[in-house]
Amino acid sequence: MRDYFDGLTAEIHAKAAGIKLLVTDVDGVLTDGGIIYDNAGMEYKRFHVRDGLIVSHLRKNDILVGAITGRNSKVVRDRCDVLHFDFHYHGVRDKAKKLMEILETLEISLEEVAFIGDDIIDLPILTRVGLSACPQDAPPYIQEAVDYVSPLAGGQGAFRQFADCILKAQGSYRIS
Repeated sequence: MRDYFDGLTAEIHAKAAGIKLLVTDVDGVLTDGGIIYDNAGMEYKRFHVRDGLIVSHLRKNDILVGAITGRNSKVVRDRCDVLHFDFHYHGVRDKAKKLMEILETLEISLEEVAFIGDDIIDLPILTRVGLSACPQDAPPYIQEAVDYVSPLAGGQGAFRQFADCILKAQGSYRIS
């Protein structure tokens, strides 16, 4: 397995040092991308507990956290609420447009935004933000478009690992 901070170059470190907002996709990042439906039509997803745990640490270090996802799912809305995301938007087809609307109200520039995504719908936002990342199991064309590829897969702590990289770059990576 690659080192936890493998690929954290001086350039990425410098970009991460100025991040004020971390935004994530959900399916394929916070989950492994699988969706389970039971016979009653109930939807189930599996989230990694460590991805959730880091949200409060980011917020304690004045980094806002949000989600913009293409699917509209009650399970995801509930998870974002439980984790106290600063915002979360669901069923969004144009994520870059939605991000620009959000940034207007937050008075944060694109250079101060980090985004982690894993698929085609994420490309327009991945190519605009100050720091972009994807899980290691994202398609090759996504990996080629981002600043950083996490050594972890979606749903296996990739969001946490990317957040830890940002906290480390800002001198806030600590256990407490």
